[in-house]
Amino acid sequence: MNYIMPKYKILFVCMGNICRSPTAEGAFSSQVEKHGVTHLFEIDSAGTHAYHIGEPPDSRSQLSARKFGVDLSDQRGRKVHESDFYHYDYIFAMDDSNLSDLQFICPNEHQHKLSLMLDNIPDNNGKSVPDPYFEGRFDDVFEMLNRASSFLLDSLLKKV
Repeated sequence: MNYIMPKYKILFVCMGNICRSPTAEGAFSSQVEKHGVTHLFEIDSAGTHAYHIGEPPDSRSQLSARKFGVDLSDQRGRKVHESDFYHYDYIFAMDDSNLSDLQFICPNEHQHKLSLMLDNIPDNNGKSVPDPYFEGRFDDVFEMLNRASSFLLDSLLKKV
C-alpha cells in the first residue's frame, strides 16, 4: 500500500511582503531543506497591503539572509488573497497589526489557521517581529525568524 505523506501549506505574512515575511519564508525553507523534507511543504509569503507587488525582497533583507546562507532573490511580493485562507493550513503573521488585518478579512471557518510567527517559540506568545524597514535590525530579524522556524518545523515534523 502506498502511503502519501501530508503536505503542509504555510504562508508567512507581513505588511508589504518585502522584509519580514520573505525572510520568514526563506528561513523556514532553509530549515526544511536542511532536514531533507521539502516534499512535505509548500511555503510562500504575502503582504496585507499591495505596496510592493511583483518586487523582490528589500535589498537589506536579502543581504542579511545571505549572511546566514539563505537566498531570497527569487521571491516576489504579493498581496494576501481570499483564496489563501482556503489553500493554506497555517498562516503566520509577523505582528499584531498584520494578524488583526488577517482576522478581519479571513472567513470565520479559517480563523484557526491564523497566529503570530513568534508564538512558535516557547514562552514567546504574543510577541511581534520588529519591522526592520525603518529600524534596520535585519540580522536580528533573521535570527529571530530562523529560531521560530526551527521550533515550527520541529512541531510539524512531530505530527507526521
